[in-house]
Amino acid sequence: MKTLLQHARIYDGTGADAYTGDILIENDRILDVAPRIDAEDAQIVDLTGRSISSGFFDAHSHNDWFAAKQNPQPYFEPFVRQGITSFITGNCGLSMTGFAESSPFIDKVGAGLFHMDELTGVYPDLNALFAAIDGNTPLNIASLTGHCTARASGTGYANRPLSEGEQQSMLALLEENLSLGACGVSLGLMYEPGLYAPKEELRKVAELCARYDRPLTVHPRACSAVSMAYPELLGRPHLLRALDELEEITRGLNVKLQYSHAIFVGTSSFKCKDELVAGIERMRESGVDAMFDIYAELLGVSVITAVMPTWYQALSPADKRKFFNKFRFRVLAYATILLLGFGFDDIQIAYIGPGYEAYEGKTVRQIAKEKRMNDLDAYLMLCEQSDFSGRVNMGPYSTPQIVSDLSRHDNVLYMTDAWVEENGVQNPAIYDCFPKFLHLSLNGKGDTMPRAIRKMTGAVADRFSMKDRGYVKPGCFADLTVFDEDTLKNGVPDKSKAFGIERVYVNGKLVLNGSTLDEAAFLTAGRAMRAESR
Repeated sequence: MKTLLQHARIYDGTGADAYTGDILIENDRILDVAPRIDAEDAQIVDLTGRSISSGFFDAHSHNDWFAAKQNPQPYFEPFVRQGITSFITGNCGLSMTGFAESSPFIDKVGAGLFHMDELTGVYPDLNALFAAIDGNTPLNIASLTGHCTARASGTGYANRPLSEGEQQSMLALLEENLSLGACGVSLGLMYEPGLYAPKEELRKVAELCARYDRPLTVHPRACSAVSMAYPELLGRPHLLRALDELEEITRGLNVKLQYSHAIFVGTSSFKCKDELVAGIERMRESGVDAMFDIYAELLGVSVITAVMPTWYQALSPADKRKFFNKFRFRVLAYATILLLGFGFDDIQIAYIGPGYEAYEGKTVRQIAKEKRMNDLDAYLMLCEQSDFSGRVNMGPYSTPQIVSDLSRHDNVLYMTDAWVEENGVQNPAIYDCFPKFLHLSLNGKGDTMPRAIRKMTGAVADRFSMKDRGYVKPGCFADLTVFDEDTLKNGVPDKSKAFGIERVYVNGKLVLNGSTLDEAAFLTAGRAMRAESR
């Protein structure tokens, strides 16, 4: 079956200016791209007045946790409606593969943020996951292999350096998945057990990535000027200290470092933006291929313990309740709030657990007032009620000006860092994050359209070694997104729905036509994507 898409304004993913032309696809591939193509045996689709690019590539995702769901459609439908066809998953150290099948700590994989519920199976390595989802999931999935996952597999949440044998076992799990086609290794230095890893261990992981020429993606130890990650509240901003740590562990290595979600939590952190960018550029000058990624949002989703110090998280439940430990935490918490410009009124409860639905959508401060408690006691109550794994929406993480500035940088990629939750308040990035990037571009507040589209297509494919993806070129997979630039320019964002996206093809299948989703085609359109040399 051939399809001829005619008279479209084509953005080919290289960053070159768009041009008007035709695209001929057959089965799952692009056969030809030219100013004019004659194909009498093809179904004709007239795209006069419309634009087309390769399907958008979400550079930072956790949708590996949902690709093998028994019914994956609801978890992917919001993303295809915003033009996304492919994901780089397994981020923040939290891949759903890369653990020993015999591990007694499989329940620790996911750090309390993700769970292996209602899956079609348990998939300890990349081969097992990809065999299950290839042609059996809605959108395309590539996966990093997670350091937190591999570390938890051997020692759970142990707060100590690994023995030599434990470290070798962990590295072997990471290397096994890289050899199977994982597109890199991810670190999550704000999540258990990654937050317990010393620099020497992280250096070994970076060396492994350099050897395989795959990116090392990093959720840094701190994303704010003041955090609970470091004991000293004054002095160099913590997010910059976290960047210093990345410079140290990658120094002298020919490694691709991907700084995950460049955010600035709390108003006091906004001033760190220029120095963060300067640090990325300094690493590039020293030989490290450093890049970063952003979303077009001003808030983000995290676990409720994101503002809890490492030492307190590591305590037993009984020790957490001891007076001295709570007093020490209380002093640090209030000092942090004062210095950060971020408080309990900025933490919105998304989900605590069954029976606590009344908390959803409310801030910790609102709940404290309702319960006639102080903010910190209310926060600790919510932590305990959620078994220290509740979900929160937090902000401010950025400003419109910061998003605008960073979106123009030469070495940035675009992403959502979003997933559909079973319960509670959703992350707004699931609805219109990518249309918002194009909205910014078309209104002069973002990068140019050719460069913006490259950052959500070809540049992502190049970065993570996704062969024949991300470009509108003959021989590439027919992942294609059709959009209306006028609607994107004049649309109103943040309405819990996408705008401007008109058609989406995934591996040659038309899965979205206007607002109509072809559910049958959608369920089997996606492929597993292994990293390979171009």
